[in-house]
Amino acid sequence: MKRITLTGRHFAAALGLVIAGLVAIPDAQAQRKRSAQAERQQKSAEIPVCARPLGALAVIEPENQWWVQHQLGSPAALIKVFVNRSRCFTLVDRGRGMQAMQAERALASEGDLRGGSNIGRGQMRAADYVLVPDLVSQNANSSGNALGGIVGGMLGSRTAGALIGGINMRRKTADVVLTISDVRSSEQVAMVEGHATKTDLGWGAGGGVFRGGFGAAGASSYENTEIGQVITLAYLQAYTDMVAQLGGLSANPSADNAHQAVTMQKPGRLFVNADGAGDVVRPLDVGMMLYPTGNKQGVMWEVEDELGNRGWVSSLLFGLSR
Repeated sequence: MKRITLTGRHFAAALGLVIAGLVAIPDAQAQRKRSAQAERQQKSAEIPVCARPLGALAVIEPENQWWVQHQLGSPAALIKVFVNRSRCFTLVDRGRGMQAMQAERALASEGDLRGGSNIGRGQMRAADYVLVPDLVSQNANSSGNALGGIVGGMLGSRTAGALIGGINMRRKTADVVLTISDVRSSEQVAMVEGHATKTDLGWGAGGGVFRGGFGAAGASSYENTEIGQVITLAYLQAYTDMVAQLGGLSANPSADNAHQAVTMQKPGRLFVNADGAGDVVRPLDVGMMLYPTGNKQGVMWEVEDELGNRGWVSSLLFGLSR
């Protein structure tokens, strides 16, 4: 058997190869970790798509028009882009389009439209939810603020930074919030924060988000400016989290909410049984408000009065409260 003898120079070279191999292992692991992180970030930058709409949504501008000083369009236009692409809600217009619709309805009520125009009462879809896109804070300067110091002392510097941050033009960061409320119950269904910074643009998020359609929706400034793109990613993070939170909402929010109150238009009686005969719980006067339970038998509705008395009354005697 041939014996191989390594010289000092050959031994050093071999040892170097072994060490390089050992070093390459953690480098490869780090590379895979970075790739996985980039992949997760890329997926989080994609607008979520829902299998079914979660209800009808009206997007309302916040009162403080903070976007004007940053030369941006309304964030409501940006959120409408997300909603249209995600198909998570059916959009109902409560902005300028609504004003134009009301003008058409005024023409119809005055008899100025052609016959068969089919514009009138009872056609407009109700919003199930109202969404307001805003900044986490309205403070333009997050430093040197007494409130910032108080919040920082109470909640810690990291949380305080999120609460007071808003938009930082120098660092190119944005902290935003989406608030969604139930129209019928007035309950605040969700309040979700989103954060993004200029560095988030470095891993190609624009490929999934800024893919046309912003200009047509009136949100081109968010696509064409760096701070606009940062704000877009912050809102997208909040919108994605909001959709995940609302995934268990009812498929029929109108039917599953508390029933609309009714008002007596004619005097009547509250009966114990649904047949409208027999024992009477109490008389009902005109103008009295009643609260349907949802149980019905023919024209008889089960209701409660404001004192908690429950019984049955004919629906021919009342109308929906307005």
